[in-house]
Amino acid sequence: MSHHKLVEKRISYLVAISLVILIAFAVRLIDIQGVRAAGLANKAENELTKKSVIMAPRGAITDINGTEFARSVSAYRILVDQAIVDHPKELAQIAAPILDVDQSWLKDQLIGERRYVVISQAVKPEVWRKLEAAVDAYNEEVAKSENGLAKRLMGFFAERIYIREYPEGELAAAVIGFINRAGVGAAGLEYSMNSTLSGVDGLYTYANAAGTIIPGTQKITAEAVRGNTVRLTIDRDVQWVAQEAIRTVVKSSRALSGTVVVMDPKSGQVLAHATYPSFTPGDTKGVDPYRWQNPSVQEVYEPGSTGKVMTIAAAVEEGKISPETVMTIPWKLKRSNKTFSDHEKHPTQKLTLTGALAVSSNTGAIKVGEMLSNDTLHSYLKKFGIAEKANSGLPGEESGKLLDVKDWSGTTAPTVAFGQGYSLTALQATSVFATIANDGLRVTPTVIAGISDGAGRYTPASQQKSVRVISPDTAKKMRLMMESVATNRGTAASAAIEGYRVAGKTGTAQRYNPKCGCYSGYTASFIGFAPADKPEYVVSVTIQDPKGLHWGGYLGGPVFKKVMSFVLKDKAIRPTAPATITYALNAKELKAKIELMTGGAQASGAKRDKASENG
Repeated sequence: MSHHKLVEKRISYLVAISLVILIAFAVRLIDIQGVRAAGLANKAENELTKKSVIMAPRGAITDINGTEFARSVSAYRILVDQAIVDHPKELAQIAAPILDVDQSWLKDQLIGERRYVVISQAVKPEVWRKLEAAVDAYNEEVAKSENGLAKRLMGFFAERIYIREYPEGELAAAVIGFINRAGVGAAGLEYSMNSTLSGVDGLYTYANAAGTIIPGTQKITAEAVRGNTVRLTIDRDVQWVAQEAIRTVVKSSRALSGTVVVMDPKSGQVLAHATYPSFTPGDTKGVDPYRWQNPSVQEVYEPGSTGKVMTIAAAVEEGKISPETVMTIPWKLKRSNKTFSDHEKHPTQKLTLTGALAVSSNTGAIKVGEMLSNDTLHSYLKKFGIAEKANSGLPGEESGKLLDVKDWSGTTAPTVAFGQGYSLTALQATSVFATIANDGLRVTPTVIAGISDGAGRYTPASQQKSVRVISPDTAKKMRLMMESVATNRGTAASAAIEGYRVAGKTGTAQRYNPKCGCYSGYTASFIGFAPADKPEYVVSVTIQDPKGLHWGGYLGGPVFKKVMSFVLKDKAIRPTAPATITYALNAKELKAKIELMTGGAQASGAKRDKASENG
C-alpha cells in the first residue's frame, strides 16, 4: 500500500472516530438538555438548596394581671465552620473577649475540618451583633493592605433560638417549674402544660455554597407558630407576700418546709401558692430535686385538729348536735384499750360544742364522732374531698389516704374524729375550709385562668365544678363556731385582724415518718377565712416538722394574719364588724345567756301587762 493511501486510511479512521465521539456528545447533550433537563435541574437545585428549622417561641406563663413568670426571649447559638477558618489565632483574639470564653480554648475550637461546632449555646442578640461588627471592622482594615482578601476572617455563623427566662426568680417556682436543655417542660406547669406552651417550628430554605448561605436566597416555606400563653389565677403581689411570710416562719422555726395557699372560695381560684424552701427555675444545677416538688399538692400529711371541722360539720348536718349543745369533756378517754387525751391536762369540763372547738378538744371531737356511724363519718370525709385529687391543674397531685370502713379497727374512728389516721394535701385542706366559707358548696380549686393563642386571642378557663357537701345553714353555724378560735378564748388569738371577723381552726398533728414507719415531729397549721360573716378569701398555712414550739396557732396564726391582712387591703374588702363570739362556750355561759334571754322576755311581758292596765 502506497504511503498516500495509508495516510488517507488513517484520516478516514480519525474522521470516523471523531464522528462517533461527536454523535455521543450530541446524544448526551440531547439527553441532558431535553430528556432529563428538568430532573437534573431539580437534582442540582436540591444539592445546592438546604433546609433549616425556624424555632417557634414557647408561650409565656403570666399571673392574673399579665406579669410574666416565664417567657421566651430571642437569642443566638454561636457556631463555627472550621473548614473555612484560615486565621484561627486572629479570629480567637477578636472573638474570645466578646463571647467571654478563654482565647486558647476558642483557638482550638476553630481548627479542624468540622462544619458545625457549637461555641456558645445561647448569647443575647447584641453579643452576636457585636461579634459581627468586630469581624467586619477587622476585614475592612486588612482589605486596605497588600493581599488583603487573603487576610479576611471568616468562619462564625449563628442560629436564632429562644431561651427561657424566669423574671420573678423563686416566686411561685414550684408552680411554674422549668424546662430542660432540650426546651421541654421538666417540672411544674412547664411540664404538665408542655403541649399547650410549645409552639410549632417553621421551616426555611436557602442556597448553600461551600458551607455558606448565599445572601438573598432565604425563603420561608412554613411560618413558625408561637406557643400559647397560660394566664394563671395567681396574683403576683399576693404571692410575694405569702412567699415572704412562709419563708420567714420556716427559717425561724427551723422547719423542713412550709406552704401558704390563698383561695377564693366561690370560684376556686388560687391567688397564691407559696412554698419554702424554693429554687430559681432558670438555675436548677446542683439543686436538690426535692425542692422541685410542690409540697402543697405532692406532700400528704395528717391534718390534726383542722380535720375536726369535718367531724363537727357532719354531726351538725345530720342533726346529732347543735353549736350550744353542752358536752362533758374529760381530759382523757379510753377506746379499744387505747387512751386518747387533750393536749393539756384539765379537770372534766362542761363545754358547748363551740367551746370544745375553740379549745380544740380531742376528747370532745371523739364524742362528736361517736354520734355518727363509721360509714357516715367516712362518707362526709369523702364528700369534703379526702382521698380524692384536688384536680387543680398542677402536676403530681397526691390524693391522700383514707382507709375503707371495712378496714377500720376499734381505734380508727376516734382517731379519725380528731384529724389523724388519714392524710391529705395542703390544697385539699384549704378546699375543706373553702367549702364551709362557700355555704357548703365545694368548688374544684384551680390555678388556670385562661389561655391566649399565638395571635393573642384569650379564652377563659371553664367554670369549675361544684358539689354540695353540707347545707348553707350548717355552713353558717360552722362559721359562727369557728370565729371563737381566733379570739383570746380560742387557740389562735394571733390570727385576729382588727376590724374584721375571722374564722378558722388550728392544727398540731403528729407527723408520720415513712422512713421509720413511726410518728416523729409535728405538722403545725392554721386555716381560716375572712370576713367570717361574708367570706371572700381563705388562707391556709402549713409548716412541716418545726423545731421547738410547734403549735399551729403559735406558728400559723401570725402568718395567716400577715397574708390575709394584705389580701383584704389589696382587694379593697372593707371591714364588716369587730370580732365576736355568737355562741356560748360552756355550760355556765349558756345558763347566763338563757337567763338573760328569759329575763328579758319576762321584763318585756311585764311592761306589756302594765301598759294594758294603764290602757
